[in-house]
Amino acid sequence: QVQLVESGGGLVQAGDSLRISCVASGRTFSTYAMGWLRQAPGKERELIGGIIKSGSSVYYADSVKGRFTISRDNAKNTVYLQMNSLKPEDTAVYFCAADQSLHKIVVLTPEFWGQGTQVTVSS
Repeated sequence: QVQLVESGGGLVQAGDSLRISCVASGRTFSTYAMGWLRQAPGKERELIGGIIKSGSSVYYADSVKGRFTISRDNAKNTVYLQMNSLKPEDTAVYFCAADQSLHKIVVLTPEFWGQGTQVTVSS
């Protein structure tokens, strides 16, 4: 079992930057691909991107390319989402996800999910 706990969400203004984190406990963190997804009110859950086990390759959804960066620190069992140039439409609950397959994350069926952290961007 893998437990995922997100932190760092909050209220920011349009154009601001924010970094959220996800700490994993349980099985060996470095054996899992990690990802970030989000869900806005009244909308379906949306992939932000995923990072492979080593951290050497990252996949991003087109909607966030160039603004969001995913990274991981395997020594700290932590994955990060750096968000720049935030827009009101980025307002959502942001979820961390883990699976041994990056593909499972990309198709929104990871084995493990965090509880989510709220990010609100005011205009």
